[in-house]
Amino acid sequence: MTSQILQKVDHSALKTNQLVIILLSVLGFILNQPILAAFVALVMGIGSALKTPGFGFVYKSLLKPRGWMKPDVLNDNPEPHRFAQFLGFLFMTAGSIALFFGSSILGWSLIWIVVALAALNAFGGFCVGCAVYYWLARINAPGFSKHPPLGTFPGMKPKAGQSI
Repeated sequence: MTSQILQKVDHSALKTNQLVIILLSVLGFILNQPILAAFVALVMGIGSALKTPGFGFVYKSLLKPRGWMKPDVLNDNPEPHRFAQFLGFLFMTAGSIALFFGSSILGWSLIWIVVALAALNAFGGFCVGCAVYYWLARINAPGFSKHPPLGTFPGMKPKAGQSI
């Protein structure tokens, strides 16, 4: 493994993003409102394009200033998190399209996959999309060049205080 320069990544912004995705998706399911799933997909897509957590604005403008959520800045690679959000965007978009075309089982199944994986990340500290990114990097897939921080299992949240 070659040495790499890690960046400061605020995992509280990532967690907020995941929690809002879960909340709005589950609410959309309970209320049977595919428009909520489409909204989540749109925000995730915008976040992917801007290279930031889609619902990071909730953290930056509401939770962090009020002290309701403290920063959790770690040395990490932002690229796997962006990739994971993009995968979530694709699943949410496909699910939303399926719902709008009347395929409830397929649509909600795709959305629940995103909910489950976001919950695994938010509550378990394991990012499946990040793990996929790192595995693609391992086989030298084009565009996938980062490796997990030293001593971190691919997809797991890095430990605080790890050196760069």
